[in-house]
Amino acid sequence: MNKLLEVRDLTVAFDVNGELKNAVNHISFDLYEKDFVGLVGESGCGKTVATQTILGIQSIDAHILSGSCKLKDVEVLNMSEKDWQKYRSRSISTIFQEPGSALNPLQKVGKQIEEILEIHYDFTKEKNKKIVLETMKKCGLRDTEASKLYNGAILFISHDLNLIERISKRVLVMYAGRIVESADTNELIKNPMHPYTKALIKAVPSYKKRGEKLYNIRGKVPALKNRSNEGCPFWDRCDFTKEICKEKFPESTNFDGHIVHCHLFGDENGRNTKDWKCRKNL
Repeated sequence: MNKLLEVRDLTVAFDVNGELKNAVNHISFDLYEKDFVGLVGESGCGKTVATQTILGIQSIDAHILSGSCKLKDVEVLNMSEKDWQKYRSRSISTIFQEPGSALNPLQKVGKQIEEILEIHYDFTKEKNKKIVLETMKKCGLRDTEASKLYNGAILFISHDLNLIERISKRVLVMYAGRIVESADTNELIKNPMHPYTKALIKAVPSYKKRGEKLYNIRGKVPALKNRSNEGCPFWDRCDFTKEICKEKFPESTNFDGHIVHCHLFGDENGRNTKDWKCRKNL
């Protein structure tokens, strides 16, 4: 399977009272052809900053401290706006949370789609019109899954774990700038390992919990000004915190593609096997 996007060690910070605080903290992941990856986490976890940086539309106040973002083997991190125009909307694009507001209500939709073709291609006006009409027709197929309309890779950002479970192939769990767990969707939902992932799943409402008090994760995502760039960012909300959690972000532990960053696992604790009995009892 062809790799379309490779993100390595991406760190994006903002100046808070003269100190750089990492909104995105050394994250790495890949997207493959026909992939559908869900990126999940509470508000303020860094999902938007990460994706904006990958697209080259990050805030002018953002400081890219480290990392690499390769789109089809082309390094795009810190690429100039002129160079970005060759790729944005053609090789990579985004649909924002309120897509209806992305269109100008005073212009016809077809004209706005045609503008993209005029910027990136040298087609005749007749061919542009044909492509626009075909595209609008495709977008009207309500019963067709998004993955069948598109052959690239999709990174889907959401707070809704139920939705993520239904449509994604893989899931990245992000908390306060860090990716703390990643796995195939079914594996992650059935066997979550990081305490934060477990808490997210426990907090999802369902008909089975009707009449019960909804679970609430205590505390809240720390504001950027209150974060440390070191340590596990979930330590102050976790029921299993150890002293090392405050001081050092855990290395990854890989269980056959199910990757977790947590001091409860790994060689340091002798808990590097997938069958560790306490795993399901956290």
